[in-house]
Order: sequence, then structure tokens, then C-alpha cells
Amino acid sequence: MFVTALLAPLVALGIVPIVLLSALGYPAWAVFGAWLLLCALLVGLDVALAASPRAVVVTRQVPTRARLGEPVAVSIAVQNTGTRTLRGWLRDAWQPTAGAPLERERISIPPGERRRMQIPLLPRRRGELVSDFAVIRSRGPLGLAGRQAGHDVRGALRVLPAFTSRKHLPSRLARLRELDGNTSIQVRGQGTEFDSLREYVRGDDIRSIDWRATARAGTTMLRTWRPERDRHVVILIDTGRTAAARVGDSTRLDASLEAALLLAALASRAGDHVHLLMYDRVARARVTGVDGAGLLPALTDAMAPVHARLVDTDWAGAFASVRSMTTRPSLIVVLTAQDAAESARGFLGAFPDASRATTLLVGSATDDSIMQVAKRRDSRIDVYLAAAAEQTMRDAQVVADAVRRAGGEAIAADPEALPPRIADRYLELKAAGRL
Repeated sequence: MFVTALLAPLVALGIVPIVLLSALGYPAWAVFGAWLLLCALLVGLDVALAASPRAVVVTRQVPTRARLGEPVAVSIAVQNTGTRTLRGWLRDAWQPTAGAPLERERISIPPGERRRMQIPLLPRRRGELVSDFAVIRSRGPLGLAGRQAGHDVRGALRVLPAFTSRKHLPSRLARLRELDGNTSIQVRGQGTEFDSLREYVRGDDIRSIDWRATARAGTTMLRTWRPERDRHVVILIDTGRTAAARVGDSTRLDASLEAALLLAALASRAGDHVHLLMYDRVARARVTGVDGAGLLPALTDAMAPVHARLVDTDWAGAFASVRSMTTRPSLIVVLTAQDAAESARGFLGAFPDASRATTLLVGSATDDSIMQVAKRRDSRIDVYLAAAAEQTMRDAQVVADAVRRAGGEAIAADPEALPPRIADRYLELKAAGRL
């Protein structure tokens, strides 16, 4: 049972008979009591005449997946199996991060008929969004009260990363196609694939001459080579406490996901094998052995429910898991924070040994506002804040230098610039024949 906002004015209206009847000598308390009794009778009558909210069948249709920040419609159908017209409201019980409208859906369903309503959602958080029930309120003919009932009708929606960095993909794919054409005649040696034959041109490497093809063609023929298209790219995303830090409008983990998705899409188009590991104390997500068109759906599906944990990352365990995923990684990309050396000590201590066959990139999303704060000197507070900002940037530089001394490459940029910078570095490695 519930009462509507009309009940309060009705009770307040009782001041009229109290004033009138009190002037005739009737006790005010008796008049007020009689008025309350009348209101209670009207409420009871309204509840009795309201259609039963349980005499309905509720079904819902929910998309299985949606991207963060993109609108999605959920469909709910209500069939009235009772004998009275059902007038009232429907509330779908999504959590606030689903972005459901605050207003309840008004319904009016005659007996034996069915109505379908669209509930617009605008997800504001990755992961699983769940609605376990829907509540129907049936209003009585007087509009004072009614009956309500909850219906167990579960709906689940998995919210995937937004992947806004995909806008950078077409330009990088064009560079990749150009790179394949430019390097196919320049790269030769162990770890390359035969591409085609062409006539010898002065300046070409004579070691690439194909003597059998030369004998058949009657002119000097040269073998051309192209870079191997089955290299391995391992992306390790830190999901520890540093990933929970706010960087711009989102967290550092969200920026890492964007960088990982853009790099994975580019590497997959280049024919490389991509592996993903999200790790803090244990592996939170792992994708390996998936290639082609199924790679990005597998990555986004694995990333969706993972959020930063307020624990220190076990880097020894993380790099051990990387080694277990592939025996010959060509590129390892670690997406983490490059903060103070004290917090990065465990990371630097477990840093794998670099080799000619393995390239290590360390990417970190930074906050551009720190540089702006470091330049302000307008007040005493600004000076203190500027000193703290400069210390933060100096600490980050110390960690980046330590990464370079260990044989890796450090890349730091704001959340918008980090994905294309890592993608560009991947293309540079391709052009240099290191990948």
C-alpha cells in the first residue's frame, strides 16, 4: 500500500469543518477525529478499488553489452491479467550509475492488454549493471492511495570501456600500410618473411640475389622481404592503488584501458599476436590466444568488470605471469604510474632484463594540471602548490630515468595523448625492424 501527495491537502482541508463546527459548539478534537476517520475510509476504499499490481506479468529485454557513456534502451513489457484497468507507475530498479531517469513511467493498461515501455540508460561506470526487480504501483480511482508490488525480473547489462581512442585508429592504420610498403624491400635477415621477386637495382644488397630465379629469367632477380607478422605484444595493466588516482576526468586505469585497446587494434591489424594481463596481487583479467576479429571483443569483455584495488601491486608475480603467457615476447607494454621512486621501488626491482629480442615500454597517464600549477606564483598558497608540483614532476622523471637505465622506454602523457603516443612508438619500432 502507498498514499499519494493528494492525501496531505485532503487532511489539511479538515480545518474548514473544524472552524465551522467549532463555532456551533462542537469540540474541535471530535471534529478533527471524525475528519481523519473519513480520510482513512476514503484511503481504504481507494486501495480496495485499485487494480491488483500482482495480477500482471512483467518481462524485460536488456542488451547484453553497451559501451560506457553511450545511451542504451531497456524494454519492459507489462501485461495486465486482472479484471480492472491498471493505472499507476512503473519503476525499474537500476543502480544510480546506470543513469536511469528519476521519473517513474506512467502506465494505463486495460484488462487483458499489454504495454511495452522503453527505459533509457546512460551508463556512467564500467562493469556489470543489474536490476533484480521492477516495482508497480496501482493507483485507486480517487487518486489518494493504491497498492504496490515488486516483481522479480532480473536484467543484467555489461558496460564495456568507451574506447574513445579508436578515433586515432584510421590514421595509424594508414601509416601501417605505408610502413609495410616501405620496409618490404629494405628488411632482410633472420626473423623476416619472403615477400616477392623483382629485378636487381644498383645499390641493392647482393646477398638477396636469387640465383635460380636469375637463371630462369635471364636477368638478375632479387628477393624482397617483409617484417614478420607473428610477433607477440604483451600488454600488462597495473590495477593496484596507483591505478585508482584521478587523472583528468577519469582514473589512470581508464586511460590505460584506452591505450591498451588502441595498441591491440593496431597490432592485430599488423598481424601480431596480442596478450593482455591485468594484475595487482592476482590476475584480474587475462586474454591470450585470441587473434583476428575476436580480439577486441574479448579484450573489452575482460576489461569491463575490472576496477582498481587499493593494494600494492606484486610486480614479481606480474612479470612472472607475463613470462608464462608467451615464451618469446617481442614487445612488453606496461601501463602503470611513474610516481615517486619509493612507490616504484617494487616495480623497478622486478623489472625484467632487456634483450635484443624484447622491447619494454612503460606508459603512464599524467595530469596536465600539475604543469600549470607549477607555473603559478600569484600568492603564497600558489608558491607552496608550485613547489609540490615541481617535486612531483621531478620524482616522475627519476622513475623514468631508472626505467631507461634498466633497458626500457618511458612514455608519459595526459589521458588523451597517451594512446596515440604508444601507438606511434609501436609503429616506429616496426619501421626500425625491432618488431
